[in-house]
Formats: sequence, structure tokens, C-alpha cells
Amino acid sequence: MLDLTNKNIDESARSLGPKMQRMVGRGFADLQVRAGRVRLKGLHQSGSAKVFLPSVHAPMPEVVFLNTAGGVTGGDHISYELNVGANASATATTQTAERAYESSAGTGLIDVSLTVAEGARLDWLPQETILFQGSNVRRKTIVDLATDARFLMVETIVLGRAAMGETLTDACFADWREVRRNGAPVWIEPFGFDARVLGNPASSVTLAQSKAISTIGYFATGAEDAVTPIRRAIEGIEGVTIAASGWNGKAVVRLMAADAWPLHRALAKILSVIRTEPLPRVWQK
Repeated sequence: MLDLTNKNIDESARSLGPKMQRMVGRGFADLQVRAGRVRLKGLHQSGSAKVFLPSVHAPMPEVVFLNTAGGVTGGDHISYELNVGANASATATTQTAERAYESSAGTGLIDVSLTVAEGARLDWLPQETILFQGSNVRRKTIVDLATDARFLMVETIVLGRAAMGETLTDACFADWREVRRNGAPVWIEPFGFDARVLGNPASSVTLAQSKAISTIGYFATGAEDAVTPIRRAIEGIEGVTIAASGWNGKAVVRLMAADAWPLHRALAKILSVIRTEPLPRVWQK
């Protein structure tokens, strides 16, 4: 016979462990050209995801995504979505660095979905993702481009909290980056590491003792022509390992540094070669 005394119920509840609160958020914006100006057509924000369009003195509007939870831990799920309509141009970024907190259980999920229509342009310039000791995050970025759409992106990963003197030895990060044009993949990059890689930081095929790493991708007709001025711009930059390559309407730049600050300065210099507009206001540090 089942014993339903308070004692047994309490012990059973304790055996299940505490039920952790998890974060879920979705932010979406749709930009379209109307009456000769880029205007907001649709907006959705729920949970911890917020979307802002600050006033800027620049020809391209800015879209700023924000995670009010401050970061992601195991079991969390946040998504950012942006649609840039025909002939519209925009810069999108994040209000601050995304933090991957220590995970007690499960994987934190970050989904980014970007669509750029005919004749449109999007510069996706999020701030860095900082991985904490014990973090476990999986991110997927899917970009859909029309035939003549232009797209610029940057992704930066910082290993550990420099201000805390943190050295990352146990973390799991999986990143899937995919850019499609007319539905066909033109660039797919799976990227990630775990404790096995972090345990061998000096290896030249992994991190080479770098704690900050970035990838810039530029996708447009003639994008490969940007490689020559980029290579000229990076001459003499110290403290950052940089390589650039271009082919078939693509230019890709890789950066590695022992610290995020010199990497940030190098990013700003390279981005100024590709684009004439100032960096997003939230980038000003």
C-alpha cells in the first residue's frame, strides 16, 4: 500500500532536486523601405529578449538586441531574428557582450536568423561572447541572402573573464554559422571546442594560447577585392595574429589575440576598410 505521509512526500520531493528557473526569449524586427526611408514594419519581443532602434546620425539605422538576463546558462534559449527588406540597409548589434555562465545541467541555446532581401544590405556586428568556466552553449546562425544582397558579419569569442583572472579549462562551445544565397549554402562553418582543446592551449592547431578570437565574413559581389586593402590595413598591427582570404564573392578574416582589447582595436580598423559608416554606438569603449 502506498504511504502518502508528509514525511515520504517531503523526502520524494528532495530526491528530485531543485527545479531551476530557465530563461526563454525571442526578439524579432522587420525593416522595410517606405517613402524612401527604412522603417520598422514588424516587431516582436518576449521573455528576456528586447529590440531597440536608437536614434542615430547615420544613413543606416541601427537595430540593437538585448538579453535582459545578462547571459545564457544550461537550459536557457534565446533567439534573435531580423528581416531586412528589399533595398533597405541596416546595422544590427547587441547592447553588450553575451555571457555564457557556468551550467549546472543542460545546454544553453542561442539562435540567430537573418534575412536580407534583393538589393538590401545588413551589417551584423554583435559584441563578443564571453565564456565562463563550466559554461555549455550551442549557437546557430543562419543567414539567407537574395541574389544581390550584401552581408557583413563578425563573431568574437573571449575565453574567460580577464578582470577575474579566469583561465578557462572546462567549457563547451559549439557554433554553427551558415550563409545561404537563394537557398544554396555559400559558406558553412562549424566551430567549437571543449575541455580537450582547452587542455592543450599551446597547440598551433587549436588556440595557440589565444584568449580572444574573431571571424569576419563579408559576402557581396566583388567582396574578394576587399582582401588587398584589408591586408594593407593590418600591416604593423601588434599583439594580434591576422589572416585574410577572398574568393567567389567572399572575404574572410581570422583574428587571434591573448587579450580582447587589442583584438577589438584590430576589428575596428578592418571593419573601417569594408564599411564607411561609424561602428555602432554601443561599440564605443
